[in-house]
Amino acid sequence: MHDDCEFCRIVAGERPAYVLSEHEHTVAFLDENPATTGHSLVVPRAHETDVLTIDESTAAAVFETVRTVSNALETALEPSGFSVFHTSGPLVGTIEHAHVHLVPRFADDDVSLSLPRARLEADEATQLRNRVRGHL
Repeated sequence: MHDDCEFCRIVAGERPAYVLSEHEHTVAFLDENPATTGHSLVVPRAHETDVLTIDESTAAAVFETVRTVSNALETALEPSGFSVFHTSGPLVGTIEHAHVHLVPRFADDDVSLSLPRARLEADEATQLRNRVRGHL
């Protein structure tokens, strides 16, 4: 546990949270500053900084919890859909404990997750594909 990590303190029961689900490797709780009703977070119990670099069994547990909590939110809230995402790095947030956001979406919510888009050209796509494949 990192003493300065609020998610570690939630996992340890030292900081209050509205916990939805607890398992051996994960905890899911309501976001205290929700974008929509039911906005929740799924975190690994161990302090990890990025969901994409955690060990395979913890990653599997995180995404299994994402699935089960999303299904429960779906049944309880009947949203129009979900936005499920993970962010990492200093440009996207201040929490350095890996987490996945579950954001139930409703027709009247004011959430905007739009991304600026550009056309992917064939030459660029081929180069990028080859570069990524070289690291798989």
